[in-house]
Amino acid sequence: MSDKEKEKKQETNISRRSFLKGVGTGTVAATVAPAILVGDAETAEAQTDGAVSTAKIQLNINEKLYEIEVEARTTLLTVLRDGIDTGGNNVDLTGAKLICDRGECGGCTVLVDGKVVYACMMLAMDTQGKQITTVEGIANGDDLHPVQEAFIKHDAMMCGFCTPGFIVSSVALLNENKKPTIAEIKDGLSGNTCRCGTYPFIFDAVETASEKM
Repeated sequence: MSDKEKEKKQETNISRRSFLKGVGTGTVAATVAPAILVGDAETAEAQTDGAVSTAKIQLNINEKLYEIEVEARTTLLTVLRDGIDTGGNNVDLTGAKLICDRGECGGCTVLVDGKVVYACMMLAMDTQGKQITTVEGIANGDDLHPVQEAFIKHDAMMCGFCTPGFIVSSVALLNENKKPTIAEIKDGLSGNTCRCGTYPFIFDAVETASEKM
């Protein structure tokens, strides 16, 4: 290999490393993976340097700011459940549940700028500068939200695993539609799944909460 070819190859490797560090997405890593498999061990190590990068970000969760270090591929759900550490004490935000991990069941539902989001499908880095509300932030201190009170009144839960997601989705629905019909309630909660089948009680709870709100 000529000196010119070696120089060109070196420039390509440096550019690739810088690109991965700057972007750090799973898509990019998948794109360059075949190239990593070609060449000797030293070349492979150079190409993969920085493939999984981390960055410090600041998230506004339930009106509190947290500075955390995450990998570019880390989802918001992972951060909420495992990734917030304040001086050695993990913040207890485990209401959003990891169930399907593919955006199908709604167990990890949170609000991002007031809109329903599956936390398992959103990167933590994409929520910077936005207002994140989890089920822990629905109540006002010890005063339960009308939706939470209605869920208790109508016993709208069995195992309770899906309940946080339903509550968050119900709050979002009632924030946009103060007096939804039963059809609108069903449509508004269609992104959430209850394997225990407590839908009639959930729909009754939302109707009751709408009257109070």
